[in-house]
Amino acid sequence: MILVFLPAGSLKFINGWLFIGLLFIPMFIMGIVMLFKNPALLEKRLNTKEKEKEQRGVVAVSGIMFLSGFIIAGLDHRFGWLSLHPIVIIIASAVFLLSYAMYAEVLRENTYLSRTIEVQKSQKVIDTGLYGIVRHPMYSATILMFLSIPLVLGSLFSFLIFLIYPFAIAFRIKNEETVLENGLEGYAEYKKKVKYRLIPFIW
Repeated sequence: MILVFLPAGSLKFINGWLFIGLLFIPMFIMGIVMLFKNPALLEKRLNTKEKEKEQRGVVAVSGIMFLSGFIIAGLDHRFGWLSLHPIVIIIASAVFLLSYAMYAEVLRENTYLSRTIEVQKSQKVIDTGLYGIVRHPMYSATILMFLSIPLVLGSLFSFLIFLIYPFAIAFRIKNEETVLENGLEGYAEYKKKVKYRLIPFIW
């Protein structure tokens, strides 16, 4: 909230409150559900300490992207650099909620879904549901989510900054698949079965 409202210079930043609601209400519901149904998965999702050296750079770049993106969105509102049409904000909000639903489905399908890159004990390859369409549906969901955030906030300039994220994820996937192929039995065969990483028929 500090990153959203302090640069905006006002608590009357309606797009900021819209984003806060879209973000935290589903997050609170998902957290409660996971706490009671799968606390082990919740614990893994709260762990942010990367073991892979290559991923620390991705985390750092993503952090800078978020920091600068939110600040620019707030400044955009404060100084009125560029206004987006309300229909763009409505569509972005719908995409944000859709990506949250997709994210929740990924969590339901894959109980091994750690926030950091690692191969867990007794981990198995998941190849059904969304994992039967693309190999990394969680990243597909987060790309949709993060690219919709600046539009929900009403800032095209912030959107340009958030375009860094898909490239950061592409780099992350390259290292992650190397780790999984070397440490997870059956992953090499899974890659042959499901050819696309993020976007069906494209990549």
